[in-house]
Amino acid sequence: MDTANATPIGNRLELFVDDALIDSIADKASLRLHAPTMREASLTMDRPWEGNMCGGYKTYFRDGGVFRMYYQAWHGVLAEVDGKMTLKDAPIRICHAESDDGIHWRRPSLGLFEYEGSKDNNITFMGFGPEKIGIHGFAPFKDSNPACTPEARYKAFGASDVWPYKLYALQSPDGLRWSLLRDEPIITVGAFDSQNLAFWDTTRGEYRAYIRDFSGDWFRGIKTCTSPDFVQWTESRWLEYPGAPAEQLYTNQVMPYPRAPHLFIGFPTRYVERPWSPAIEALPELEHRRLRARAHERYGAAVTDGLFMASRDGLSFKRWDEAFIRPGLRPQGSWAYGDCYQGWGLLETASDIAGAPSELSMYASEGYWRGAANTIRRYTLRTDGFVSLHAPIGGGELTTRPMTFTGDRLLLNISTSAAGSARAELQSPDGKPIEGFTLDDCTEIIGDDLAFPVRWRGGGVGALEGRAVRLRFVIRDADLYSFRFADTAR
Repeated sequence: MDTANATPIGNRLELFVDDALIDSIADKASLRLHAPTMREASLTMDRPWEGNMCGGYKTYFRDGGVFRMYYQAWHGVLAEVDGKMTLKDAPIRICHAESDDGIHWRRPSLGLFEYEGSKDNNITFMGFGPEKIGIHGFAPFKDSNPACTPEARYKAFGASDVWPYKLYALQSPDGLRWSLLRDEPIITVGAFDSQNLAFWDTTRGEYRAYIRDFSGDWFRGIKTCTSPDFVQWTESRWLEYPGAPAEQLYTNQVMPYPRAPHLFIGFPTRYVERPWSPAIEALPELEHRRLRARAHERYGAAVTDGLFMASRDGLSFKRWDEAFIRPGLRPQGSWAYGDCYQGWGLLETASDIAGAPSELSMYASEGYWRGAANTIRRYTLRTDGFVSLHAPIGGGELTTRPMTFTGDRLLLNISTSAAGSARAELQSPDGKPIEGFTLDDCTEIIGDDLAFPVRWRGGGVGALEGRAVRLRFVIRDADLYSFRFADTAR
């Protein structure tokens, strides 16, 4: 029983978002990135204290029986000043929305800050002092660290709003009333002019941060660092993307995947700065684009979209270079710098199909720069459905590296067509099929299920628990999203 070189996965969920467990992919099989489905507009930021540059940086998470969303409220007006087009923007405010289902959102009247003589609004934070400390890129989370004190149950990163920015730590007992965790900035090396974020990593028992900085000639990128206490942080390091081309990344939106917290996933915004050209003039709303370009060419010519990436150590990421969210066919407010900024978070929400399992919801901004308001739109994705092992009807297969597991059955998140199918095989580390668990022993798998139990003539896989094994999947016109070993008794 050679387990020295086997990866211990226990009963944890494993996705195909990286190559860590993959030994080979053969025939017509490939890993396929799946785009989420566009849904309804969740919030249109049309209140007087909001505006047309809202929602670029937004955070959302489930908190007990309610869903919380935090978003920046910000309005910009393009106006001619002394013969030069200028972007005049209002002060940034942080607003709070709530939902019972992650689909329908409301603005609670918090009564915390006055706007035009009234506290009947959903403003939750305005920054501290003349530098508006903490307001820029404000990113809160509920701290699951067992040692967390009640007054700091909610924490946040936020930068000052005066260049050069500095990064501060904030705390709150209720997620609504905020104070500085300490008066001094906690991280000072970096640009911080984006949504910088941090969270408690339950798997590794430490806080991890992802921050904005520039490399070279103002090339936008992401760094990471860790902390035992949210105050003292290690020196930040640039993220690595082996085999991927250099891309400017505006936001990062990295988090542990809730169903598999040993995996980090991220939804960065890709920033593409193009020169003015006929291609740019062919994009939607040319006159408004020209107006923006009069203030700065990149305001009219730069475009953004959403990406997806994954990591097992939080430093080296497999970044999928095809867009996760494209600007799309929208005739207004699309193909602009500020479009498709994905939010930080993932929510489990009900499907609109009766009896169907829950799905994942995420949110992105659209309509930046235009009129008096812009929008946060919801997108949905199958549970675990970021990347699949896919094969057409001609078939294909994947074999894993050696691993050890716990449990007595194998569950698959899989979708086949009516003509498609899948089978699984357990092998010894040298690639020999294990008697009773060969492809021929496996009952053909057809259907669509988030946890399909694989059946072999050899019975349950409990007899192989703790042994080093390989998994071989052979699929036809099917998508396999994830797998895990489990115990029938649990």
